[in-house]
Amino acid sequence: MFFELVYKDIEEKKEYKEVVEKVLTRCFEEEKLENSKLYITVTLTNPENIRKINKEYRNIDRATDVLSFPMFEKDELDEKIRKNNFNHIDVLGDLIISIEKVEEQAKEYGHSFERELSYMLVHGFYHLMGYDHIKDEDKKMMRAKEEKILDELKILR
Repeated sequence: MFFELVYKDIEEKKEYKEVVEKVLTRCFEEEKLENSKLYITVTLTNPENIRKINKEYRNIDRATDVLSFPMFEKDELDEKIRKNNFNHIDVLGDLIISIEKVEEQAKEYGHSFERELSYMLVHGFYHLMGYDHIKDEDKKMMRAKEEKILDELKILR
């Protein structure tokens, strides 16, 4: 299993676990990490908790949709992948997702809850892989990877 799923102050739902498993499995396959012994901790929570975490770790006092906390720098991870250096279980990083924000944004953007949660997972996964969207060329690369995963899973807008 590529992930550990934690529910913090929200109700557990089978639907959440199914989406997380489907999307992260495809992400790991796409990046050829299925035998890497890497895993992600995914915490599904509410806006209050994500706001506290955002303030504590990023000094931003507001709720957000997803937070990503990678354990590796991109070049360090790329080298590890290139050398297939996975001798023991290791954490790729942590994703924290506000389920309430996912629901709000799905309505706002006019697509399904599954689409929005899937996007948060893929987006967070690629942040854990060292991708970012600050520079335009990096953003294009990251968006292409995200859309490829979602298109292959037929999770469309």
